[in-house]
Amino acid sequence: MPDFLPIAYFESKFIPFRDANISIATHALHYGTGAFGGLRGTINPTNPQQVLLFRLDRHCQRLSNSAKYLHYDLSSSKIYEVITDFVTKNKPTKPFYIRPFVYTSDLGIAPRLHNIEKNFFVYGLEMGDYLSPDGISCRISSWYRQEDRSLPLRGKISGAYITSALAKTEAVDSGFDEAILMNSQGKVCEATGMNIFIVRNNKLITPSFDQDILEGITRDSILTIAQNLGIEIEQREIDKTELFIADEVFLCGTAAKVTPVKKVENYHLPQDKMITNKIKEKLTAITENRDSEYQDWITVIDI
Repeated sequence: MPDFLPIAYFESKFIPFRDANISIATHALHYGTGAFGGLRGTINPTNPQQVLLFRLDRHCQRLSNSAKYLHYDLSSSKIYEVITDFVTKNKPTKPFYIRPFVYTSDLGIAPRLHNIEKNFFVYGLEMGDYLSPDGISCRISSWYRQEDRSLPLRGKISGAYITSALAKTEAVDSGFDEAILMNSQGKVCEATGMNIFIVRNNKLITPSFDQDILEGITRDSILTIAQNLGIEIEQREIDKTELFIADEVFLCGTAAKVTPVKKVENYHLPQDKMITNKIKEKLTAITENRDSEYQDWITVIDI
């Protein structure tokens, strides 16, 4: 079992994590009518009495936007306040992950978003590497990413992640670490919880928003970093066959950070990952508040 932080925010108050429980009749549990966020907390390498949060404002705004899909008016400022208080009360000493969650909290049946209570909770757990930092193998999933016309894919809607779960287990059961999903048009979309980048001819390429991808915060950060490093970037459709002949492929996300891909299906990728490593090193320096150029991306919390 993961090591959970001792204090959770639940039903508008801070209580012990072990006491933050929901009923088996909770509406969101049955219908996937919830939305979540996720962000990492890092202990300041130069001051263990400080926690560093990466792009907290963007995470709060995205969750607030996700809540709108549930007809729930939850301001980004409220989320920001709760998360900073949450960190202060828990006083973590190791790298950790924060999971804020909005959901339909009423008891009962009938899928709906009107005339139903909504709520918001936050908990956390210690977290090291989500995927191997040395690189992973990926397969092309037989499951396809949903379309934005059937689900609001710009929000991290909990019910949508059944596809990710199916794809992840399929990949692991067939001897791979992770899955890459295509969209309904047969173009590369994303992994089970991460955005994807490829490098071809020194150009950094990633699927564009019209490819039914999540508007990833780490993805956005990498595009800014790459542009500032003078790396040419392109957002467009990516064919499956481009993965097999790419110079580099990597996945990115809050949990995965920057994870190199060593193999896609039975195609081994080049070992030289110059651009991947350059971006990974830069992003690590930023999250540890060692890069003055990006200090406005870091929220420092005294504990």
